[in-house]
Amino acid sequence: MTFSTEIHTFHSGRPQPESSSPSSTFTSVDPSTAKPLATIHTTTPAQLDAAVSSAQAAFPSWSRTPPASRAGILLRAASLLRARNDALARTETLDTGKALAETSTVDVATGADVLEYYAHHVASGGLDGRVSRLRGDASVRTSLEPLGVCAGIGAWNYPLQIALWKSAPCLAAGNCMVYKPSEVTPLHANALAEIFLEAGLPAGVFNVVYGDGPAVGAPLVAHQGIAKVSFTGQVSTGSKVAAEAARGMKGITMELGGKSPLVILPDADVGEAADIAMVANFFSTGQVCTNGTRVFVPDSLLGKVEEALVQRCREGIRMGPPMDEKTNFGPVVSATQMDKVSSYIRHGREVDKAKVLYDGGVDAQKTKPSANGYWVPPVIFTNCTDNMRVVREEIFGPVMCILPYKAEGRKQDEWLPELIRRANDTPMGLAAGVVSSDVGFAEEVIQQLDAGITWINTWGESPAEMPVGGWKLSGIGLENGHEGIRAYTRTKSTLVQLGKGACSGVFAKL
Repeated sequence: MTFSTEIHTFHSGRPQPESSSPSSTFTSVDPSTAKPLATIHTTTPAQLDAAVSSAQAAFPSWSRTPPASRAGILLRAASLLRARNDALARTETLDTGKALAETSTVDVATGADVLEYYAHHVASGGLDGRVSRLRGDASVRTSLEPLGVCAGIGAWNYPLQIALWKSAPCLAAGNCMVYKPSEVTPLHANALAEIFLEAGLPAGVFNVVYGDGPAVGAPLVAHQGIAKVSFTGQVSTGSKVAAEAARGMKGITMELGGKSPLVILPDADVGEAADIAMVANFFSTGQVCTNGTRVFVPDSLLGKVEEALVQRCREGIRMGPPMDEKTNFGPVVSATQMDKVSSYIRHGREVDKAKVLYDGGVDAQKTKPSANGYWVPPVIFTNCTDNMRVVREEIFGPVMCILPYKAEGRKQDEWLPELIRRANDTPMGLAAGVVSSDVGFAEEVIQQLDAGITWINTWGESPAEMPVGGWKLSGIGLENGHEGIRAYTRTKSTLVQLGKGACSGVFAKL
């Protein structure tokens, strides 16, 4: 086990217990059983101030540490993460309900990838400035400087991965961080802080606070000691965070929700299209912000795609105890999320009148692994229309909506513009994907889709080298890639004059 059953605020290089009443604690719960895992003590206002102060005190030294030295520490941290992959993955599975088969191969590894990527980036001069000769005796140079103390606010679906997506570029650039995990999945945070310390990160560079949005998140965002806020979560909360940060002229990175289109073109391979749609909807029990939940299928392929999807649901989805190596589909993260997703499914059936193509809840091969826990079997609606609520709103659960479009017997310029319009008909623009046997045609279509993260003939992979960020209401700024670390820097420009320059004798000449 990599977590304590009593978890406290972490700053200045150690947990900070503080006597508190039962009302100032909350409980982490195993989603597969609904049984408690740990008691977490909500960070008090005094502890929040102390965490920010700890980061401020550490910043001058850390920001002046040579990039290669910072990189060495982060690489040691990545090595520790990989060495403890299995234990950390079990913690993630207990906390999120995701199958161990997923957390042990994806969550820890991809977080360590980003840590290594930014360590190598800064060590190889990725944040070096530029020098421009202005004239013979003068030049202009620029440098990328760290911001100071940054706030990272994580989401509950990929706790450790998101913590590393935020902390890796932040720390590599010479900043310090105060990190608040989601109160729903908090068990990873102190374990990560201890790994950073063991790797050689100075005390105070990475700190952890605990609590919900009103009690801790909002005060953290508003704190005068915070220079930038990186937030991952739903659109409604993100807009409030961005507005509060703007009051203090703080930098922001907002990675928010989506209602992303997966466009299957008429020339697509049916098997490949079905495989991609499965990953785009049911990986992590559908709790992925980039999920392609609006699946556009041409009328000529509709029946075959539907048949292939049902077959894959029946033969490929293995709902079971998350720690079982055979399981690939766990519960949703909480009772609140179970109620939300179940409500959408009922609305789809009873109000939207969407046709149910597949219902894992009545499939003979799909039974809940336990009487308790937050189990929501997968559902596929078909023959959906663009105005249905299940099509318009982000559900964040295992619910796929198939939207047919008519292409057979029509010229491309008759059906493609309408398909693009429908795919873009959402206030969000996080992700999009196209499946086609003609990659050139797929490129043409992908360029017309309003989304910041796109895939052709695949779905979901977001390597460290790939910038990710949404358009429209899906966010501001980017994470990962060369672009992601620039958000943790500010540019200083300096004009250097050699000898007497333009200012010499100016007033004497006036």
